[in-house]
Amino acid sequence: MGFFDKLFGKRDKEKEKESLNEGLQKTKENFFSKVTNAIAGKSTVDEEVLDNLEEALVGADVGIETTVKIIERVEQRVARDKYINTSELNKILQEEIKDTLVDAPGGNNYDFHSDLPKKPYIILVVGVNGVGKTTTIGKLAYNFKQAGKSVLLGAADTFRAAAVDQLTIWSERTGVEIVKQAMGSDPAAVAFDTASSAVSRGSDVVLIDTAGRLHNKLHLMDELSKIRRVIQKVIPDAPHEVLLVLDGSTGQNALEQAKQFTAATDVTALAITKLDGTAKGGVVLAIANQFKIPVKFIGVGEKMEDLLVFDKHEFVDSLFNLEKS
Repeated sequence: MGFFDKLFGKRDKEKEKESLNEGLQKTKENFFSKVTNAIAGKSTVDEEVLDNLEEALVGADVGIETTVKIIERVEQRVARDKYINTSELNKILQEEIKDTLVDAPGGNNYDFHSDLPKKPYIILVVGVNGVGKTTTIGKLAYNFKQAGKSVLLGAADTFRAAAVDQLTIWSERTGVEIVKQAMGSDPAAVAFDTASSAVSRGSDVVLIDTAGRLHNKLHLMDELSKIRRVIQKVIPDAPHEVLLVLDGSTGQNALEQAKQFTAATDVTALAITKLDGTAKGGVVLAIANQFKIPVKFIGVGEKMEDLLVFDKHEFVDSLFNLEKS
């Protein structure tokens, strides 16, 4: 049995790597071509090469702050290792980019099959409307259920009928239970009912959807705080994770959303969606570095299997590999 577990685990890993390479193709073509052009024809790493590299990183939506940090670290390496040439620059650049990414608790070996630290494990999912928040919840539910865990959904985005309907469809598609109330109900009441139901059912994982409105940051903060308080009446140390979902295709706008939500609540992890349809995947680096919050999941397609556990080593290696799967 152990042999087959390892065999099928390896196959899954290879499939995930293939999905990652395919999903990042547009970003890879944009990012890697700019980096290649920045150092083309140069035999040494001089100021011109570093300037061109800086321009390439900014152009790939890595962001000013993160780009400056990467360039400074590359400069330090070049100054320390006097005979570095541009043929070695890619390797140095990959290493420094990886170092800007924050590791999730437990490192890059997260697995849906792993034992959860708490039961029920409450995940509060936040993010603006349209970023793929509800779809991400559905994909998470699918992955957790495939790993043999019992999952419960909470439809606490009660301000949009479409949000409740969409989550209901995902509950049906994935075969997991959902707690919901009528549109316009108090979101905190839904969250309370969901937590209570999770305890009585003995659920392993609870995914609670929340409203994605940013027009009034104070109201958002109050609402999320209220949801936290009512959940804690049932499970004192919950939520155990606050997952912020961002749309990678919006580039620097995703940074602004991250700024708003991290100010409103204690975000513990990130899920970045829609990376398959954009050349702006460099924003993953900018967000993770600027907010010092680990990226836990990335979305690289429409299928339920296309939500991948983020591995910074595989992500950066894929950016520098233009070979198509």
